[in-house]
Order: sequence, then C-alpha cells, then structure tokens
Amino acid sequence: MTIRSYDAESDFDAVLRIWHEVGWIEAGNDDHTEGVKHFVADYRSLVADLNGAPECFVATGLGTIQHGTTALPLSAVTAVMTSHVARRQGLAQRLTAEAIARDAAAGAMVSSLGIFDQGFYNKLGYGSGSYERWHSLDPADLQVPMKARPPQRLTKDDWEAVHDSRMARRRGHGACNLHAYSATRTEMLWSTNGFGFGYPDGPNGELTHHIWFSGKGMEHGPLNAWWMAYQTSEQFLELMALVSNLGDQIHLVRLREPAGIQIQDLIRQPFRRNRISEKSQYEARTSSYAYMQARICDLEGCIAATSLDGTPVRFNLEVSDPVTAALDSEAAWQGIGGSYVVEFGPESSARQGSESGLPTLRAGVGAFTRLWLGVLPASGLAVTDDLDGPAELLADLDRILCLPEPKPDWDF
Repeated sequence: MTIRSYDAESDFDAVLRIWHEVGWIEAGNDDHTEGVKHFVADYRSLVADLNGAPECFVATGLGTIQHGTTALPLSAVTAVMTSHVARRQGLAQRLTAEAIARDAAAGAMVSSLGIFDQGFYNKLGYGSGSYERWHSLDPADLQVPMKARPPQRLTKDDWEAVHDSRMARRRGHGACNLHAYSATRTEMLWSTNGFGFGYPDGPNGELTHHIWFSGKGMEHGPLNAWWMAYQTSEQFLELMALVSNLGDQIHLVRLREPAGIQIQDLIRQPFRRNRISEKSQYEARTSSYAYMQARICDLEGCIAATSLDGTPVRFNLEVSDPVTAALDSEAAWQGIGGSYVVEFGPESSARQGSESGLPTLRAGVGAFTRLWLGVLPASGLAVTDDLDGPAELLADLDRILCLPEPKPDWDF
C-alpha cells in the first residue's frame, strides 16, 4: 500500500470509479460527474494505491466550528471511500488517520465527519455528536404567524450566492462552516430535481435567507429540505411560511430542526397527523439520529478558547487517543494522548503535566470531545462512554459545562 496526495491528471478516472462502486453517484449522470470534478478540485485529498492503482480515497475541507461565540479552525472529513476490491485491508482507517494528522499539523483544532454507522471512526478518536431531529410533516399543517413574500427561484447555477448565504447564516454553538464553494456546489449538483427559493434582501442584493429542496415525487412529494439559511428569526419564519405555501399540492416535506427551535410548536395537531398517516407514503413523523462525530486535535488550543460561566473547575486530565496506533511514526502530529492540568471557567486553560492534590479525570479523546462540546454531561458520559472520575468532579463538570446542544447545521 502506498499513501500519497491525489493527482488530478492521473487519478480522476480511478476515483470516479470508486464513487460509482460505493453508490454515492449515478453512472451516466452528468451533474453527478461534474460535482465530483468540483469536489476533488477544492478539497485536500489523499489516495491509497493497491497494485498500482488508487483504491481508497479520503478528502478533507477546511472550515470553522463554533464553541460558544468563538469560531475554531475545523478539518471536515468530507469523503472516505474504499473500492470493492480493497475492502478489509485497513486502507480507510490508515488514510483517514493520515488526513487528520496532516490537517492537525497545519492548524486544525477540531476534526469532524458524518458516519455511515457508529463504531468505525471511534477507533480514530471520534465521539458522537448530538441527535439531529428530522421532521417529516405535511406543510398544510404548519401554523406560521406571518405570510411569505413571493421568493426568488434558485437553481444549481446559483451556487455562489447560495454558498455565501450559508456562510453568513445565523450560527449557534457547534455550528460548522466549510470554506470551499464546492461544499455547496456539489451538493446542489447531486440533489435529485434540486431547486430552491430565497430572498436577496442584503444591502447589495445578497441572498439573506433561502431553502434548498430535492425530491423524486415532484407533484405531491415527499420533498427533502436539505438545508435552510437565515440571519434573523423573522427570516426563519418567512422560510417556514414559504414551506407552508407548498401545502396545497405537496403532502410531505422533510426538514431538519434548527438549533434553538422546536418545529412541533408550528405544527397543527402533530400526533393526529402521525396516527392517520402511519405507514403511508406521506407518513408524518419525527426521527432522531446522531450521525455527526467530532474529535479534538489541539487540546490546549480548544480549552484556551473556551469561556464558561461559574466557579472554575480545576483537575488533572489523562487522555487516551487511539489515532496514534494508525499513524506513521514520522507523522508531524501524533494525537493528543497524555496528561494535562485543565481549568474550566471564564478563562479556561490546559497545559501538559499533572498537579498533586487535584482530582483526576480519565477519558478517551472522543468522550472528552463530547464533554467539551456539551453533547452530554460528565455524569452521563461516565455511564456509557470512556470517561471516569470522582463523583464530586463529575458533578462540578456537570455544573460548569452547561452549554447549548451543539448543532453542526451542515452535513458533510
């Protein structure tokens, strides 16, 4: 096996073949192929050669992740693909580890990705994020206290304005932004019958708020609202009123619940609709999945950027990081395993070492990342994840790390 950087001139056809084999795009679909071209042009990619040809592909994109009001450098793992002939060879794990190390050495403080299932990426130190709630609802059942103006129609050719709108959207704790325009452009190209609506209300005609759909059932749905972007509460309500306007023809829309909002507040008789539509093509229901994961790559930097209200909590931290076992010994970054003295408070800090007299928290990097992000309290992580400490310390951590539920608000 040889790990190397992706070469656009020699590797594209092989990488496109892998994309087809894993079923992420359709053979013969020109939009899908064009999306791959933009994807590989904008992201930092590695390949693993087997018998002289690329058989595994990993890509990352740079961005930011919010911790409170602070935006931290993020490495988003945007693709991990192994061909059918190279399965069970350890290529994906090794290649992903190398991609994490490369970006961490270049300054990424956090790495995040979307998972195909739980377990695989835990071996590289990732921990699961919060549940994402997706509502499948009849738009005619929405009760929105305002009317929507006629919107501007958006197509895949509006990718630049749409991406800028996403980047400028309201972002809460845990929200991610991906810098590359292909992060939006490719998703628009890959959307089945993709279309959108928005409002260019910026001072220079910028798109301030919009929603992007796809759907195979264009006459009556279901439609998927893959994302919405807005800067104010009024703009969010206008987008929801716009969805409601589809209800005279579309019977089902699926959308993600935004941070700080309970969509059920806007649905007329949600339980009744669920009962009468059960097991139908247009079943109204709510689903929750924790399919995004993250891991800290710079522990000192992440904690130094953390500001928390309340009496400070100081403790020794012993972190284990499984990514080291998957890295070449010459990699510039070898994970964050080790001993630290940590203080959480209005001015937080971490330094390598230990201090006598302090309680000790032992944690895997994935569990500690979940704690730091506020996915779960320390007392809960101590039950189900790789985290352990004295009861008094766990209680203090529960108190100080009282954070909003982290929501990436950007799938990748």
